[in-house]
Amino acid sequence: MFANYVRQLRYFFSSQEFSDGLRTTLAILVPGLVLGLLGQLETGVAMSVGALCVSLTDTPGPPLHKRNGGLAAVALTGLMALLTGLVQPYPWLLGALVVAVSFWLTMLLVYGNRAGAVGTAGLLVMILMLDKPLPPSQVLSNAGLVVAGGVWYLALALALNRLRPYREAQQALGEAVLAVAGFLRLKAEFYRTGTNLEADYRRLVAQQVRVSEKQDVVRELLFKTRQLVSESSDTGRRLVLTFVDLVDLYEQVTITSYDYAELHRRFEADGLLDAFASEIDALAAELERVGFAIQGNYTYRPARPDLLAGLNQLKARLDAREADLTQPGSVLPLRKILVNLRNLTTRLQGMQGYFAEAAAPLLTLQANGATGPELDRFVAHQQFTLRQLTGQLTMRSGIFRHALRMLVASLIGFIITEMLAGYHGYWVLMTITYMLKPAFSLTKQRNTQRVMGTLLGGVLGAVMLWLISDRLLLLALMVGFMVVSFSFARLNYLITVIFMTPFVLILFSFLGEGYVRVVQERIFDTVLGCGIAFAVSYLLFPRWESEQLQGFLRPVLRANLEYLRTLQQALLGSPVALLDYKLARKEVYVTSANLGAAFQRMLSEPRTKQRHPAEVHEFVVLNHILAANVAAITSALLAGEIRPTLSATDLKTLRQAQQQLRRGLLRLGEPNLPEEPQAPPLLPATTPETDDAQLGEQLEFIQKLSGDINRVTETVAGQGEKAG
Repeated sequence: MFANYVRQLRYFFSSQEFSDGLRTTLAILVPGLVLGLLGQLETGVAMSVGALCVSLTDTPGPPLHKRNGGLAAVALTGLMALLTGLVQPYPWLLGALVVAVSFWLTMLLVYGNRAGAVGTAGLLVMILMLDKPLPPSQVLSNAGLVVAGGVWYLALALALNRLRPYREAQQALGEAVLAVAGFLRLKAEFYRTGTNLEADYRRLVAQQVRVSEKQDVVRELLFKTRQLVSESSDTGRRLVLTFVDLVDLYEQVTITSYDYAELHRRFEADGLLDAFASEIDALAAELERVGFAIQGNYTYRPARPDLLAGLNQLKARLDAREADLTQPGSVLPLRKILVNLRNLTTRLQGMQGYFAEAAAPLLTLQANGATGPELDRFVAHQQFTLRQLTGQLTMRSGIFRHALRMLVASLIGFIITEMLAGYHGYWVLMTITYMLKPAFSLTKQRNTQRVMGTLLGGVLGAVMLWLISDRLLLLALMVGFMVVSFSFARLNYLITVIFMTPFVLILFSFLGEGYVRVVQERIFDTVLGCGIAFAVSYLLFPRWESEQLQGFLRPVLRANLEYLRTLQQALLGSPVALLDYKLARKEVYVTSANLGAAFQRMLSEPRTKQRHPAEVHEFVVLNHILAANVAAITSALLAGEIRPTLSATDLKTLRQAQQQLRRGLLRLGEPNLPEEPQAPPLLPATTPETDDAQLGEQLEFIQKLSGDINRVTETVAGQGEKAG
């Protein structure tokens, strides 16, 4: 347990989130502190507001995207500060502005998360200025100060990126490696004595979502940053090559999928499975060391120089058990697992080589099967057109529904705060802005965390202000609270709120306000804002995850169908480009992760709104096993470990598996179902009969899995039709 805490602390202090927290704290504090010492506190606060708002757009991504997002936020925050200042004396105009801006800036989500953050930055400036009436002569200058603060933050962020151009990519890659290591640790749980396999699969699906998210961030950073794909430096080449190997290693982890219940029935008693779990844990620990080295930018030093030693001991135990005639049954399934672990170890050793002391990668991207333009195919490209926005102005659009909910919630919040005339009434609208999410499950989760965090943080802040009178100590504590709060913004919202509340209380105490009153107002406004957000999310145009599942099931079936066609092509001896295979594999991983995330969100919704959760979970598990088995055969073919061969019976089995997935797509109303290809000519058998028999068994299992997936799809599709 203690080792796990130490590991988490190391992870946090070398993470991108901690670096972002430090930068955001510095950017917000400096204008306020420096200008405050010069007697210009209000000027400094206005600049700090601009820096805070622009910081919302500084999410992981290529420097060009960060710069463009930051510039858009600077322009928008300046405009919103100007408009809010001009209409503030007129309550009806101010209310109309709040309603219109809440809707249209929320609609910016159409263009992606960064554009959505730009919209949130504009909303935040408007909200923060609601209780700050200015004379007309100061409106323009105040807007200029907000712009100056935003420019200051953007200049600081871009300067730090220029000074350390590879740092963000290193941190993102390190986090991706650690996510795969976490996935590998969960795989070890499947072999432990007394494990709950259903719970194991649920945790595995949740971790698969995290792995996919981390890998997407790395793809964006590496493949959309020219400096990293141009091979102009060893550092950039190391990062790209390591990521390519990491995805291959992740595939090797995923293909180790077996009938674990049968394995436990046959081998649990003699302790072999626990031994396998220990070896997998050891490999995960070594992979974590690689991740920490990349993330922390220090030389990697292996804890176990010989990674194969433990596997050799396992092999000796398997040999001894097989030689023991008193032990019934073959150990062939365990030997297959051992082979996979050896392959996994080989890939891990390859990654270690890139970051060994004084080592330089000898391979080029071309040698690894990809060039800069080809790598560009692995990332999505965002377009910005008016048609994209207008095309979403329909009730079928989840973003449009969310924008309408934001409009109504902001209107309710504005009217209530105008009636109550609270001193910090803008906290209600701010709470609504941060709490109301497109998915009800996320809104529910955020509301719970916000209320709990505010209560705990309020108590913490009040006790500290009651016990501590030294202003320098309070300032140091406030800075510490800011760093923690901003660092956990993307990791754990509850921790963010717990530490944000005392930071706000200390700040207001410096401004001369009684902390008891501030605590009372913050708790009241938080509960009120959360109540409005929750009610609107539940009652107004709700769209439950169960109603949208078909939109996640279809891409998964399409991706697996393409995966099966790639397997068929490889088995028939037709040329399969490694890049095309990896693109098909990526599509399977991404669509599976999206489905897993949607399933998790559905489980957070009211039970009355859930439809066939057991069947959806079964689909997720079956899809995971299917992808693992297809990848196991295809990767072995492309690596030359087995020769391409396909008998007429095997071809029929494989085509039947594809037909099952096609039936599932038809059941889901797939509008663009590709035509079924004609049966290709067969190759003469070139592999031993034993290999043919083993391949036939694998293909029959794939066909069975496809049939089970089709069966579950029919059940889920039936509930979708009823909901429609």
